[in-house]
Amino acid sequence: MELVLAVGIGALAGSGVWLILRPRTFQVIIGLSLLSYAVNLFIVAMGRLRTGAPVLVAPETGDPSQYADPLPHALVLTAIVISFATTALFLVVLLASRGLAGTDHVDGQEPET
Repeated sequence: MELVLAVGIGALAGSGVWLILRPRTFQVIIGLSLLSYAVNLFIVAMGRLRTGAPVLVAPETGDPSQYADPLPHALVLTAIVISFATTALFLVVLLASRGLAGTDHVDGQEPET
């Protein structure tokens, strides 16, 4: 399970970085989204992957290491909300820039084909 998660995080991060380096602004926005998904998966993975473990610790139980850690999940939930808001802001800036410049290319000129 850990190997599949590590490969998935690596693929998302690599694709995100590759798209961030592209000249089109829409590709940069998608790259930032993929990179944020990779970071969210990484944070959840650092909180130990457990299936079927209860989230809340009862006072009468002895070993708290048998429970899932709720802090990474709370951090990821906050990161999802923040990334959604920044993506919406980037899209508004993209539309305004395209309306003013007539293109979404970084240097203002269409690439040669």
